[in-house]
Amino acid sequence: MLTNTISSLLGNAVTVLAAFVAMLLLDWQLTIVALILMPILVIAQRRVGQVRARIAAKTQESLSDMTAITQETLSVSGILLSKSFTRQQAEIGRYSNENDNQVRLQVSQQMSGQWFFAMVSIFLSSIPAIVYLVAGLLMSNGSADITAGTIVAFTTVQSRLLFPLLGLMRVALDLQTSSALFARIFQYLDLVPAIQDSPTALAVPESGPATGRVEFDDVTFAYPDAAGESRPTLDQVSFTIEPGQFAAFVGPSGAGKTTVSYLIPRFYEATAGRVLFGGIDVRDLAQQSLVSHIGIVSQETYLFHATIAENLRYAKPDATADELEAAARSASIHDTIASFPAGYDTVVGERGYRLSGGEKQRIAIARVLLKNPEVLILDEATSALDAISERVVQAALDTASRGRTTIAIAHRLSTIVAADVIFVVDGGRIVESGTHGGLLAADGVYARLYSEQVAGPSPIESPATAPGARLSAPSLLSEERD
Repeated sequence: MLTNTISSLLGNAVTVLAAFVAMLLLDWQLTIVALILMPILVIAQRRVGQVRARIAAKTQESLSDMTAITQETLSVSGILLSKSFTRQQAEIGRYSNENDNQVRLQVSQQMSGQWFFAMVSIFLSSIPAIVYLVAGLLMSNGSADITAGTIVAFTTVQSRLLFPLLGLMRVALDLQTSSALFARIFQYLDLVPAIQDSPTALAVPESGPATGRVEFDDVTFAYPDAAGESRPTLDQVSFTIEPGQFAAFVGPSGAGKTTVSYLIPRFYEATAGRVLFGGIDVRDLAQQSLVSHIGIVSQETYLFHATIAENLRYAKPDATADELEAAARSASIHDTIASFPAGYDTVVGERGYRLSGGEKQRIAIARVLLKNPEVLILDEATSALDAISERVVQAALDTASRGRTTIAIAHRLSTIVAADVIFVVDGGRIVESGTHGGLLAADGVYARLYSEQVAGPSPIESPATAPGARLSAPSLLSEERD
């Protein structure tokens, strides 16, 4: 646009304007003859440009699909999946089909409009002959004061008009084609974040009696839906978690437990009601300040294709080696890291595939500890681990939760029996709340969920916890089952 299009546009425009003025000064009648069909060419050029723009948009969409297929199939997870189901040839075929479609679209884009420029070239080549014919007729009839010198000068100037005019048409066609690509790019560049800081947004207070307190005040939330008919995921939910408390959210899948964890750091905006952090509505807080006080450990740990040290420093870029080691020791992963030949400079691979599930999870815990948040959210942090790995990770989580407000979302009820308060979520509402013993005595939804897990065919984990521990280690409930 800056190097070719603008220079071509300016140069050809000046040439066309100067030639047009010169032609008018030489003979206005011949000028009309030379340019009488130009409007038809302009209309045809616009139609061709519209066709090419549509093809260009489809070409870009196809290229996007090819990129997505490449990213999916050549990732570690994609390769393992295709091999485990012997779908390598099917994936090759899927890419080949999209590649063939891309080739067809590219050829169509290049070939579309060529007939138009061929027609324009024939027209431009024939105009001098038409001018000579009309000028000869006018001279023979004596109806115009035209000389042979005027005709020669006119056709010479005319050539300086028509071919730059053809260049302008090509530029216009290129701009029409590019507009389809610009529209796709600007569609993303012009997106306005749905959640933004207010002009008067405050920073989270560093200390105070309400530091670490989380409150939901009659909160209702529904995920965005194009039709606007989605039912609320949370419906008039209210609760308070005091600073330093360990709170757990349990309930059936889809009940809205994870949604609670999304609303606290304001990843989504509550449809109605208020979410308060430290006694302040999160809508009145600066997002960066709010999230800096919250640490999240999710079920699916994401590690970058980088060293362990770089993954840890994602939470604190200026962390020293001693700080990295302290966080790793707290997460019970330092000895494992030290056993690697490269230590903290070990590259974990794409999504951490070179590490076990327990190792990845403990590195994620160390990363959160390095951040040192006031509120820790554990979203099914151990559900994908085996029993041995879970014991180690649970011990690391027990260390991580001490001294800070902890919110655990769990399906394995044995991991949260020592919680200070348990909220039972069902159908987007909190139907029960209390301690483990109190909820069992109430014989409600929690008691039913707990009895189903205890009576299940797989070994059940013990609710007993070590003295002072918040998160229990799994063991068999042989005595309780008896």
